[in-house]
Amino acid sequence: MKHIVESRLVSRRPAVRTRLVVTIVLSTVVSATAAFADDDDVGFRPGNLLVSRSVYDNNPANIVAGTSLPPNCLPANCVTATNDGTYPQVWNNSLVDGSFGITAKILLDQLKPTGALVNSLEVEVPREHDDRRTGERVVTSFPSKSEIALNLSTDGRVVTFMGYLAPLDALDVSNSNTPAVVDPTNPVPGSYSRVVAQVDAHGRFHFTKTNAYSGNNGRAAILNDKNGANIVYTAGNAGNGGNPQPNGIIIGAGLQILTAERTPLAAQSPGLPTPVGSFNITQLGLKADKVGKDTNFRGLTVANNIVYTTKGSGGNGINTVYFIDTTGFDANGKPLACPNGVGLPGANAALPTTPIFYDATKLQTLGVVPYNMCILKGFPTVLAKAPTSFPFGVWFADAKTLYVADEGNGTNTFDPASGKYTAAAAQTGAGLQKWVFDPGMGAWKLAYTLQAGLNLGVPYTVANYPTGQNPATKLPWAPAADGLRNIIGRVNRDGTATIWAITSTVSGNGDQGADPNQLVMIADNGVSFTPGTDRDRLVDADDHRDDDRRDDDRH
Repeated sequence: MKHIVESRLVSRRPAVRTRLVVTIVLSTVVSATAAFADDDDVGFRPGNLLVSRSVYDNNPANIVAGTSLPPNCLPANCVTATNDGTYPQVWNNSLVDGSFGITAKILLDQLKPTGALVNSLEVEVPREHDDRRTGERVVTSFPSKSEIALNLSTDGRVVTFMGYLAPLDALDVSNSNTPAVVDPTNPVPGSYSRVVAQVDAHGRFHFTKTNAYSGNNGRAAILNDKNGANIVYTAGNAGNGGNPQPNGIIIGAGLQILTAERTPLAAQSPGLPTPVGSFNITQLGLKADKVGKDTNFRGLTVANNIVYTTKGSGGNGINTVYFIDTTGFDANGKPLACPNGVGLPGANAALPTTPIFYDATKLQTLGVVPYNMCILKGFPTVLAKAPTSFPFGVWFADAKTLYVADEGNGTNTFDPASGKYTAAAAQTGAGLQKWVFDPGMGAWKLAYTLQAGLNLGVPYTVANYPTGQNPATKLPWAPAADGLRNIIGRVNRDGTATIWAITSTVSGNGDQGADPNQLVMIADNGVSFTPGTDRDRLVDADDHRDDDRRDDDRH
Protein backbone atom coordinates (compact mmCIF):
# COMPACT_ATOMS: atom_id res chain seq x y z
CA MET A 1 0.00 0.00 0.00
CA LYS A 2 1.47 3.31 -1.02
CA HIS A 3 1.30 6.21 1.41
CA ILE A 4 1.25 9.79 0.19
CA VAL A 5 4.15 11.81 1.58
CA GLU A 6 5.29 14.64 -0.64
CA SER A 7 8.92 15.71 -0.95
CA ARG A 8 10.23 18.32 1.46
CA LEU A 9 11.97 21.40 0.10
CA VAL A 10 13.08 24.59 1.79
CA SER A 11 13.24 28.23 0.71
CA ARG A 12 11.90 28.89 -2.77
CA ARG A 13 11.63 25.36 -4.03
CA PRO A 14 8.20 23.75 -4.24
CA ALA A 15 6.21 21.23 -2.34
CA VAL A 16 6.83 20.38 1.21
CA ARG A 17 4.82 17.51 2.50
CA THR A 18 1.16 17.76 1.99
CA ARG A 19 0.25 19.38 5.33
CA LEU A 20 2.66 21.39 7.37
CA VAL A 21 2.82 23.67 10.34
CA VAL A 22 5.94 25.34 11.69
CA THR A 23 7.26 26.15 15.11
CA ILE A 24 10.49 26.47 17.04
CA VAL A 25 10.63 23.79 19.70
CA LEU A 26 12.22 23.59 23.11
CA SER A 27 13.99 20.66 22.43
CA THR A 28 20.25 18.28 17.45
CA VAL A 29 20.35 14.72 17.13
CA VAL A 30 23.00 13.48 14.74
CA SER A 31 21.01 11.23 12.44
CA ALA A 32 17.47 11.06 11.11
CA THR A 33 15.42 8.36 12.81
CA ALA A 34 11.81 7.29 12.95
CA ALA A 35 10.39 7.63 16.45
CA PHE A 36 7.21 6.66 18.22
CA ALA A 37 5.40 7.90 21.28
CA ASP A 38 6.85 5.20 23.54
CA ASP A 39 10.50 5.80 22.60
CA ASP A 40 12.72 6.79 25.50
CA ASP A 41 13.97 10.07 24.07
CA VAL A 42 12.87 11.63 20.82
CA GLY A 43 15.16 14.55 21.52
CA PHE A 44 13.46 17.76 20.41
CA ARG A 45 16.19 20.38 20.72
CA PRO A 46 16.20 24.17 21.14
CA GLY A 47 16.56 26.13 17.93
CA ASN A 48 15.23 23.42 15.62
CA LEU A 49 11.99 23.57 13.67
CA LEU A 50 9.07 21.29 14.39
CA VAL A 51 6.76 20.67 11.44
CA SER A 52 3.46 18.83 11.61
CA ARG A 53 2.16 16.87 8.64
CA SER A 54 -0.45 14.29 7.82
CA VAL A 55 0.00 11.21 5.66
CA TYR A 56 -2.90 10.04 3.55
CA ASP A 57 -3.29 6.27 3.24
CA ASN A 58 -3.56 6.01 -0.54
CA ASN A 59 -6.06 3.18 -0.52
CA PRO A 60 -8.69 3.01 -3.29
CA ALA A 61 -10.94 1.15 -0.86
CA ASN A 62 -11.17 4.15 1.50
CA ILE A 63 -14.29 5.09 -0.41
CA VAL A 64 -16.23 3.47 -3.24
CA ALA A 65 -17.57 5.59 -6.09
CA GLY A 66 -21.35 5.64 -5.81
CA THR A 67 -21.32 5.59 -2.00
CA SER A 68 -23.73 7.93 -0.24
CA LEU A 69 -22.06 10.84 1.51
CA PRO A 70 -21.81 11.97 4.27
CA PRO A 71 -21.76 8.56 6.02
CA ASN A 72 -25.16 7.59 7.46
CA CYS A 73 -26.72 10.72 5.98
CA LEU A 74 -30.45 11.32 5.95
CA PRO A 75 -31.88 10.98 2.41
CA ALA A 76 -32.42 14.72 2.07
CA ASN A 77 -28.74 15.37 2.81
CA CYS A 78 -27.14 12.60 0.78
CA VAL A 79 -24.91 13.02 -2.26
CA THR A 80 -23.10 10.39 -4.30
CA ALA A 81 -19.32 9.89 -4.23
CA THR A 82 -17.78 10.46 -7.64
CA ASN A 83 -14.33 8.91 -7.03
CA ASP A 84 -12.73 6.09 -5.06
CA GLY A 85 -9.91 6.59 -2.55
CA THR A 86 -7.08 6.95 -5.08
CA TYR A 87 -4.93 10.06 -4.48
CA PRO A 88 -5.38 12.84 -5.55
CA GLN A 89 -8.57 12.10 -7.50
CA VAL A 90 -10.27 11.17 -4.22
CA TRP A 91 -10.54 14.89 -3.37
CA ASN A 92 -12.88 15.48 -6.29
CA ASN A 93 -15.52 14.14 -3.91
CA SER A 94 -15.30 17.54 -2.20
CA LEU A 95 -17.04 19.01 -5.24
CA VAL A 96 -20.24 17.17 -4.27
CA ASP A 97 -19.77 16.81 -0.51
CA GLY A 98 -18.74 20.09 1.12
CA SER A 99 -17.85 18.20 4.30
CA PHE A 100 -15.62 15.65 2.61
CA GLY A 101 -12.45 14.56 4.36
CA ILE A 102 -10.60 11.41 5.42
CA THR A 103 -8.82 11.12 8.75
CA ALA A 104 -5.07 10.58 8.63
CA LYS A 105 -2.17 10.03 10.99
CA ILE A 106 -0.22 13.00 12.35
CA LEU A 107 3.56 13.14 12.24
CA LEU A 108 5.93 15.69 13.76
CA ASP A 109 9.18 16.28 11.87
CA GLN A 110 12.11 17.87 13.64
CA LEU A 111 14.19 19.86 11.16
CA LYS A 112 17.31 21.92 11.39
CA PRO A 113 16.68 25.56 10.41
CA THR A 114 18.18 24.74 6.99
CA GLY A 115 15.45 22.14 6.40
CA ALA A 116 17.57 19.03 7.04
CA LEU A 117 15.53 16.27 8.69
CA VAL A 118 16.60 15.28 12.20
CA ASN A 119 13.86 12.82 13.12
CA SER A 120 10.13 12.19 12.92
CA LEU A 121 7.63 11.35 15.63
CA GLU A 122 4.35 9.63 14.85
CA VAL A 123 1.52 10.71 17.11
CA GLU A 124 0.30 7.61 18.90
CA VAL A 125 -2.07 7.40 21.81
CA PRO A 126 -0.37 5.65 24.76
CA ARG A 127 -1.96 2.31 25.55
CA GLU A 128 -3.52 3.56 28.74
CA HIS A 129 -5.22 6.33 26.73
CA ASP A 130 -6.38 4.22 23.79
CA ASP A 131 -9.70 2.47 23.43
CA ARG A 132 -8.75 -0.67 21.48
CA ARG A 133 -12.40 -1.63 21.01
CA THR A 134 -13.09 1.33 18.73
CA GLY A 135 -9.73 1.70 17.00
CA GLU A 136 -9.77 5.42 17.77
CA ARG A 137 -6.61 7.48 17.95
CA VAL A 138 -5.71 11.17 17.67
CA VAL A 139 -5.90 12.03 13.98
CA THR A 140 -6.37 14.97 11.64
CA SER A 141 -8.45 15.49 8.50
CA PHE A 142 -6.11 15.05 5.53
CA PRO A 143 -7.32 17.86 3.27
CA SER A 144 -7.31 20.26 6.21
CA LYS A 145 -5.58 23.62 5.87
CA SER A 146 -6.16 24.96 9.38
CA GLU A 147 -5.55 21.99 11.68
CA ILE A 148 -2.62 20.67 13.76
CA ALA A 149 -1.10 24.09 14.37
CA LEU A 150 1.85 23.81 16.74
CA ASN A 151 2.41 26.16 19.67
CA LEU A 152 4.94 26.23 22.48
CA SER A 153 3.55 26.47 26.00
CA THR A 154 3.99 29.70 27.94
CA ASP A 155 6.94 28.33 29.93
CA GLY A 156 8.49 26.58 26.91
CA ARG A 157 8.23 22.98 28.09
CA VAL A 158 5.45 21.56 25.93
CA VAL A 159 4.16 21.78 22.34
CA THR A 160 0.42 21.62 21.79
CA PHE A 161 -1.90 21.00 18.84
CA MET A 162 -5.45 19.76 18.17
CA GLY A 163 -6.97 16.74 16.46
CA TYR A 164 -9.90 14.32 16.61
CA LEU A 165 -10.43 11.12 18.57
CA ALA A 166 -11.41 8.90 15.64
CA PRO A 167 -10.28 5.88 13.59
CA LEU A 168 -7.92 6.24 10.66
CA ASP A 169 -9.56 6.57 7.22
CA ALA A 170 -12.89 7.71 8.66
CA LEU A 171 -14.98 9.98 6.42
CA ASP A 172 -16.19 13.53 7.08
CA VAL A 173 -15.02 13.63 10.70
CA SER A 174 -13.96 17.28 10.55
CA ASN A 175 -17.59 18.40 10.15
CA SER A 176 -19.04 15.91 12.63
CA ASN A 177 -20.77 16.83 15.88
CA THR A 178 -19.07 16.47 19.23
CA PRO A 179 -20.65 14.00 21.69
CA ALA A 180 -22.25 16.62 23.97
CA VAL A 181 -23.17 19.17 21.29
CA VAL A 182 -25.34 17.64 18.57
CA ASP A 183 -26.83 19.84 15.87
CA PRO A 184 -29.81 18.04 14.29
CA THR A 185 -29.43 20.16 11.13
CA ASN A 186 -25.81 19.10 10.55
CA PRO A 187 -25.73 16.95 7.38
CA VAL A 188 -22.89 14.94 8.97
CA PRO A 189 -24.55 12.84 11.68
CA GLY A 190 -21.36 11.32 13.13
CA SER A 191 -19.99 12.29 16.54
CA TYR A 192 -16.31 12.58 17.53
CA SER A 193 -14.48 14.40 20.32
CA ARG A 194 -11.96 17.09 19.54
CA VAL A 195 -8.68 16.57 21.39
CA VAL A 196 -5.85 18.80 22.59
CA ALA A 197 -2.50 16.98 22.42
CA GLN A 198 0.57 17.92 24.45
CA VAL A 199 4.05 16.57 23.67
CA ASP A 200 7.21 17.26 25.65
CA ALA A 201 10.87 17.26 24.62
CA HIS A 202 11.05 13.47 25.08
CA GLY A 203 8.06 12.74 22.84
CA ARG A 204 5.67 11.93 25.68
CA PHE A 205 2.02 12.76 25.06
CA HIS A 206 -0.95 13.82 27.13
CA PHE A 207 -4.43 14.37 25.70
CA THR A 208 -7.50 16.36 26.70
CA LYS A 209 -10.97 15.90 25.19
CA THR A 210 -13.31 18.81 24.49
CA ASN A 211 -16.84 19.18 23.15
CA ALA A 212 -15.98 22.52 21.53
CA TYR A 213 -15.99 23.04 17.75
CA SER A 214 -18.95 20.76 17.05
CA GLY A 215 -19.62 20.70 13.31
CA ASN A 216 -16.21 22.12 12.52
CA ASN A 217 -12.58 22.03 13.60
CA GLY A 218 -10.27 23.03 16.41
CA ARG A 219 -7.26 24.70 14.84
CA ALA A 220 -4.71 25.62 17.48
CA ALA A 221 -3.99 25.26 21.20
CA ILE A 222 -1.58 26.85 23.68
CA LEU A 223 -0.90 25.51 27.17
CA ASN A 224 -0.50 28.15 29.86
CA ASP A 225 1.77 26.36 32.33
CA LYS A 226 3.52 29.29 33.98
CA ASN A 227 3.57 29.58 37.76
CA GLY A 228 1.74 26.30 38.28
CA ALA A 229 -1.07 27.01 35.80
CA ASN A 230 -2.48 24.09 33.81
CA ILE A 231 -4.96 25.65 31.38
CA VAL A 232 -5.24 25.54 27.60
CA TYR A 233 -6.42 28.22 25.18
CA THR A 234 -7.79 26.93 21.88
CA ALA A 235 -8.96 28.53 18.62
CA GLY A 236 -11.33 27.18 16.01
CA ASN A 237 -14.75 27.32 14.40
CA ALA A 238 -18.07 25.59 15.07
CA GLY A 239 -21.24 24.82 13.19
CA ASN A 240 -22.11 22.96 10.00
CA GLY A 241 -25.87 23.19 10.09
CA GLY A 242 -28.75 25.58 9.69
CA ASN A 243 -29.57 28.92 11.26
CA PRO A 244 -30.38 29.46 14.10
CA GLN A 245 -27.62 27.35 15.58
CA PRO A 246 -28.05 25.43 18.84
CA ASN A 247 -26.66 27.08 21.98
CA GLY A 248 -23.86 24.53 22.22
CA ILE A 249 -22.61 25.49 18.75
CA ILE A 250 -22.57 29.19 19.64
CA ILE A 251 -20.65 28.73 22.90
CA GLY A 252 -18.34 26.12 21.30
CA ALA A 253 -16.83 28.38 18.64
CA GLY A 254 -13.90 30.81 18.69
CA LEU A 255 -11.56 30.96 21.66
CA GLN A 256 -12.00 28.36 24.41
CA ILE A 257 -10.36 27.64 27.76
CA LEU A 258 -10.04 24.22 29.41
CA THR A 259 -8.03 22.44 32.07
CA ALA A 260 -5.34 20.13 30.72
CA GLU A 261 -6.10 16.53 31.72
CA ARG A 262 -3.78 13.83 33.03
CA THR A 263 -6.34 11.02 33.09
CA PRO A 264 -6.65 8.52 30.19
CA LEU A 265 -8.86 9.59 27.30
CA ALA A 266 -11.30 6.75 27.95
CA ALA A 267 -11.88 8.09 31.46
CA GLN A 268 -12.49 11.70 30.41
CA SER A 269 -16.03 13.04 30.18
CA PRO A 270 -15.92 16.76 29.33
CA GLY A 271 -18.99 18.93 29.72
CA LEU A 272 -20.20 21.77 27.53
CA PRO A 273 -17.64 24.09 25.89
CA THR A 274 -16.26 27.00 27.92
CA PRO A 275 -15.58 30.15 25.84
CA VAL A 276 -12.83 32.50 26.99
CA GLY A 277 -13.14 35.17 24.28
CA SER A 278 -16.08 36.68 22.40
CA PHE A 279 -16.40 39.29 19.66
CA ASN A 280 -19.33 40.62 17.68
CA ILE A 281 -19.36 43.12 14.84
CA THR A 282 -22.02 45.12 16.68
CA GLN A 283 -19.14 46.35 18.87
CA LEU A 284 -18.22 48.54 15.87
CA GLY A 285 -21.79 49.79 15.47
CA LEU A 286 -22.44 47.39 12.59
CA LYS A 287 -25.57 45.34 12.03
CA ALA A 288 -25.35 41.85 13.52
CA ASP A 289 -24.82 38.88 11.20
CA LYS A 290 -25.03 35.13 11.87
CA VAL A 291 -24.75 34.52 15.60
CA GLY A 292 -21.62 32.58 16.55
CA LYS A 293 -19.79 33.09 13.24
CA ASP A 294 -17.89 36.30 14.02
CA THR A 295 -15.46 34.10 15.97
CA ASN A 296 -14.39 31.78 13.17
CA PHE A 297 -10.80 32.01 14.43
CA ARG A 298 -7.65 30.48 12.93
CA GLY A 299 -4.32 31.76 14.20
CA LEU A 300 -3.37 31.79 17.89
CA THR A 301 -0.43 33.13 19.86
CA VAL A 302 0.43 34.50 23.30
CA ALA A 303 2.72 37.53 23.63
CA ASN A 304 3.36 39.70 26.69
CA ASN A 305 0.49 38.08 28.61
CA ILE A 306 -2.02 38.73 25.82
CA VAL A 307 -3.89 36.11 23.80
CA TYR A 308 -4.03 37.05 20.11
CA THR A 309 -6.00 35.37 17.35
CA THR A 310 -6.91 35.93 13.69
CA LYS A 311 -9.91 35.51 11.46
CA GLY A 312 -9.29 35.07 7.74
CA SER A 313 -12.16 33.04 6.34
CA GLY A 314 -15.93 32.80 6.17
CA GLY A 315 -18.55 35.29 5.06
CA ASN A 316 -19.39 36.68 8.49
CA GLY A 317 -17.49 38.91 10.89
CA ILE A 318 -14.25 40.74 10.07
CA ASN A 319 -10.99 39.27 8.77
CA THR A 320 -8.35 40.81 11.02
CA VAL A 321 -6.18 40.42 14.16
CA TYR A 322 -7.84 40.30 17.61
CA PHE A 323 -6.86 40.12 21.26
CA ILE A 324 -8.63 39.25 24.51
CA ASP A 325 -9.01 42.18 26.90
CA THR A 326 -8.71 41.07 30.54
CA THR A 327 -8.68 44.56 32.07
CA GLY A 328 -12.44 44.65 32.67
CA PHE A 329 -15.54 46.48 31.44
CA ASP A 330 -16.82 50.04 31.54
CA ALA A 331 -20.16 51.18 32.96
CA ASN A 332 -21.87 50.12 29.73
CA GLY A 333 -20.43 46.61 29.85
CA LYS A 334 -17.93 47.25 27.06
CA PRO A 335 -14.26 46.19 27.17
CA LEU A 336 -12.08 48.90 28.72
CA ALA A 337 -9.44 48.43 26.02
CA CYS A 338 -11.92 48.93 23.18
CA PRO A 339 -15.34 50.35 24.03
CA ASN A 340 -15.89 50.82 20.28
CA GLY A 341 -14.46 47.42 19.28
CA VAL A 342 -10.94 48.59 18.31
CA GLY A 343 -8.08 49.19 20.74
CA LEU A 344 -4.74 48.21 22.26
CA PRO A 345 -3.95 45.81 25.10
CA GLY A 346 -3.77 47.37 28.56
CA ALA A 347 -0.34 47.75 30.13
CA ASN A 348 -1.28 45.62 33.14
CA ALA A 349 -3.29 42.95 31.33
CA ALA A 350 -2.91 39.35 32.48
CA LEU A 351 -3.61 36.06 30.77
CA PRO A 352 -7.20 34.87 31.24
CA THR A 353 -7.74 32.10 33.78
CA THR A 354 -11.52 31.58 33.72
CA PRO A 355 -14.24 31.23 31.06
CA ILE A 356 -16.69 33.99 30.16
CA PHE A 357 -19.69 33.94 32.47
CA TYR A 358 -22.15 34.42 29.64
CA ASP A 359 -25.87 35.12 29.74
CA ALA A 360 -27.53 31.99 28.34
CA THR A 361 -30.80 33.86 27.67
CA LYS A 362 -29.06 36.06 25.10
CA LEU A 363 -27.17 33.41 23.12
CA GLN A 364 -29.66 33.22 20.27
CA THR A 365 -29.86 36.98 19.77
CA LEU A 366 -26.48 38.38 20.85
CA GLY A 367 -24.21 35.36 21.06
CA VAL A 368 -21.75 35.00 23.94
CA VAL A 369 -22.00 38.19 26.02
CA PRO A 370 -20.29 40.07 27.49
CA TYR A 371 -17.92 40.67 24.55
CA ASN A 372 -14.33 40.83 25.80
CA MET A 373 -12.30 40.98 22.58
CA CYS A 374 -10.95 43.83 20.48
CA ILE A 375 -9.60 44.34 16.98
CA LEU A 376 -5.95 45.35 17.29
CA LYS A 377 -5.86 49.06 16.45
CA GLY A 378 -4.61 49.75 12.92
CA PHE A 379 -5.69 46.40 11.50
CA PRO A 380 -8.57 46.06 9.00
CA THR A 381 -12.17 46.58 10.06
CA VAL A 382 -13.75 45.67 6.69
CA LEU A 383 -16.57 43.13 6.75
CA ALA A 384 -15.66 39.64 5.55
CA LYS A 385 -18.44 39.90 2.97
CA ALA A 386 -16.01 42.09 1.01
CA PRO A 387 -12.65 40.95 2.40
CA THR A 388 -9.39 42.74 1.78
CA SER A 389 -7.18 40.48 3.89
CA PHE A 390 -6.91 36.85 4.94
CA PRO A 391 -4.70 36.75 8.07
CA PHE A 392 -3.52 33.43 9.44
CA GLY A 393 -0.41 32.97 11.61
CA VAL A 394 1.20 35.81 13.58
CA TRP A 395 4.62 36.29 15.15
CA PHE A 396 5.88 39.11 17.34
CA ALA A 397 9.56 39.81 16.63
CA ASP A 398 9.46 42.32 19.48
CA ALA A 399 6.84 44.42 21.22
CA LYS A 400 6.63 46.84 18.27
CA THR A 401 7.08 44.49 15.31
CA LEU A 402 4.44 42.00 14.25
CA TYR A 403 4.54 39.67 11.24
CA VAL A 404 1.22 38.45 9.86
CA ALA A 405 0.83 35.66 7.31
CA ASP A 406 -1.84 36.37 4.72
CA GLU A 407 -2.98 33.22 2.92
CA GLY A 408 -4.51 34.90 -0.11
CA ASN A 409 -8.02 34.86 -1.47
CA GLY A 410 -8.11 31.25 -2.70
CA THR A 411 -9.30 32.20 -6.21
CA ASN A 412 -7.96 29.68 -8.72
CA THR A 413 -8.60 31.60 -11.95
CA PHE A 414 -6.11 30.24 -14.50
CA ASP A 415 -4.82 31.77 -17.73
CA PRO A 416 -3.51 29.14 -20.20
CA ALA A 417 -1.68 31.82 -22.23
CA SER A 418 0.53 32.94 -19.33
CA GLY A 419 0.44 29.60 -17.55
CA LYS A 420 -0.40 31.34 -14.26
CA TYR A 421 -3.19 31.48 -11.72
CA THR A 422 -3.81 35.13 -12.45
CA ALA A 423 -5.88 36.10 -9.41
CA ALA A 424 -3.22 34.69 -7.10
CA ALA A 425 -0.38 36.34 -9.02
CA ALA A 426 -2.07 39.76 -8.91
CA GLN A 427 -2.45 39.91 -5.11
CA THR A 428 -0.66 42.66 -3.22
CA GLY A 429 -1.55 41.70 0.36
CA ALA A 430 -0.86 37.96 0.27
CA GLY A 431 2.41 36.70 1.73
CA LEU A 432 4.26 37.96 4.79
CA GLN A 433 3.06 41.31 6.11
CA LYS A 434 5.28 43.32 8.44
CA TRP A 435 3.43 45.58 10.85
CA VAL A 436 5.08 48.14 13.15
CA PHE A 437 3.63 50.07 16.05
CA ASP A 438 3.56 53.82 15.53
CA PRO A 439 3.58 55.59 18.93
CA GLY A 440 2.53 58.90 17.35
CA MET A 441 -0.56 57.34 15.81
CA GLY A 442 -1.12 55.07 18.78
CA ALA A 443 -1.79 52.26 16.31
CA TRP A 444 -0.18 49.53 14.22
CA LYS A 445 0.56 50.23 10.57
CA LEU A 446 1.59 48.05 7.64
CA ALA A 447 5.26 48.62 6.77
CA TYR A 448 5.41 46.32 3.73
CA THR A 449 4.48 42.88 2.42
CA LEU A 450 7.19 40.37 1.52
CA GLN A 451 6.40 38.30 -1.59
CA ALA A 452 9.75 37.92 -3.40
CA GLY A 453 10.52 34.28 -4.12
CA LEU A 454 7.04 33.01 -3.24
CA ASN A 455 6.12 32.95 -6.95
CA LEU A 456 2.46 33.58 -6.26
CA GLY A 457 0.26 32.03 -8.93
CA VAL A 458 3.13 30.22 -10.69
CA PRO A 459 2.48 26.43 -10.90
CA TYR A 460 5.21 24.11 -9.62
CA THR A 461 5.96 20.46 -10.34
CA VAL A 462 5.49 17.73 -7.75
CA ALA A 463 7.03 14.29 -8.21
CA ASN A 464 4.51 11.48 -8.88
CA TYR A 465 1.68 14.00 -9.14
CA PRO A 466 -0.69 14.19 -12.11
CA THR A 467 0.08 16.55 -14.97
CA GLY A 468 -2.41 18.22 -17.25
CA GLN A 469 -5.97 19.09 -16.27
CA ASN A 470 -8.23 17.64 -13.64
CA PRO A 471 -11.29 16.57 -15.70
CA ALA A 472 -13.58 17.42 -12.81
CA THR A 473 -12.51 21.08 -12.61
CA LYS A 474 -11.03 21.73 -16.10
CA LEU A 475 -8.03 23.31 -14.36
CA PRO A 476 -4.42 22.13 -13.95
CA TRP A 477 -3.56 19.69 -11.22
CA ALA A 478 -0.32 21.57 -10.59
CA PRO A 479 -0.59 23.83 -7.54
CA ALA A 480 0.79 27.32 -7.05
CA ALA A 481 1.41 29.38 -3.92
CA ASP A 482 -1.46 31.70 -3.00
CA GLY A 483 0.01 33.16 0.20
CA LEU A 484 1.19 32.02 3.63
CA ARG A 485 -0.55 30.38 6.56
CA ASN A 486 1.64 29.40 9.49
CA ILE A 487 4.78 31.21 10.54
CA ILE A 488 7.55 31.26 13.10
CA GLY A 489 10.51 33.56 13.27
CA ARG A 490 13.84 34.31 14.88
CA VAL A 491 15.65 37.57 15.52
CA ASN A 492 19.26 37.03 14.42
CA ARG A 493 22.38 38.28 16.13
CA ASP A 494 22.83 41.00 13.53
CA GLY A 495 19.34 42.35 14.22
CA THR A 496 17.67 40.99 11.10
CA ALA A 497 14.82 38.48 11.19
CA THR A 498 14.35 35.05 9.63
CA ILE A 499 10.83 33.71 9.25
CA TRP A 500 9.77 30.18 8.30
CA ALA A 501 6.33 29.79 6.78
CA ILE A 502 3.93 27.33 5.18
CA THR A 503 2.30 28.27 1.90
CA SER A 504 -1.35 28.14 0.95
CA THR A 505 -2.20 26.96 -2.55
CA VAL A 506 -4.50 27.34 -5.52
CA SER A 507 -4.95 24.58 -8.10
CA GLY A 508 -7.45 22.54 -10.04
CA ASN A 509 -7.62 19.91 -7.31
CA GLY A 510 -11.16 19.16 -6.18
CA ASP A 511 -10.04 20.31 -2.71
CA GLN A 512 -7.16 22.78 -2.70
CA GLY A 513 -6.44 21.84 0.92
CA ALA A 514 -5.05 18.54 -0.33
CA ASP A 515 -2.38 20.19 -2.49
CA PRO A 516 1.28 19.51 -1.73
CA ASN A 517 2.46 22.84 -0.35
CA GLN A 518 5.77 24.45 0.59
CA LEU A 519 7.93 25.21 3.58
CA VAL A 520 9.71 28.51 2.87
CA MET A 521 12.36 30.53 4.67
CA ILE A 522 12.16 34.31 4.40
CA ALA A 523 14.90 36.79 5.33
CA ASP A 524 13.75 40.27 6.32
CA ASN A 525 16.77 42.53 6.11
CA GLY A 526 14.78 45.73 6.52
CA VAL A 527 14.48 47.45 9.88
CA SER A 528 16.72 45.88 12.49
CA PHE A 529 15.60 44.64 15.89
CA THR A 530 17.43 44.54 19.17
CA PRO A 531 19.49 41.31 19.06
CA GLY A 532 18.58 38.72 21.66
CA THR A 533 14.99 39.87 22.25
CA ASP A 534 12.22 37.33 21.97
CA ARG A 535 14.61 34.88 20.35
CA ASP A 536 13.19 31.52 19.17
CA ARG A 537 9.62 32.46 20.05
CA LEU A 538 6.74 30.30 18.85
CA VAL A 539 3.80 31.43 16.83
CA ASP A 540 0.81 29.42 15.98
CA ALA A 541 0.18 27.68 12.81
CA ASP A 542 -3.02 26.37 11.44
CA ASP A 543 -4.49 25.09 8.22
CA HIS A 544 -7.91 23.98 6.70
CA ARG A 545 -10.14 23.88 3.68
CA ASP A 546 -11.27 26.67 1.39
CA ASP A 547 -14.90 25.77 2.13
CA ASP A 548 -14.75 28.05 5.16
CA ARG A 549 -13.92 30.99 2.92
CA ARG A 550 -16.97 30.27 0.78
CA ASP A 551 -19.41 29.32 3.53
CA ASP A 552 -19.03 29.70 7.27
CA ASP A 553 -21.10 26.56 7.78
CA ARG A 554 -18.40 24.46 6.19
CA HIS A 555 -15.00 24.23 7.78
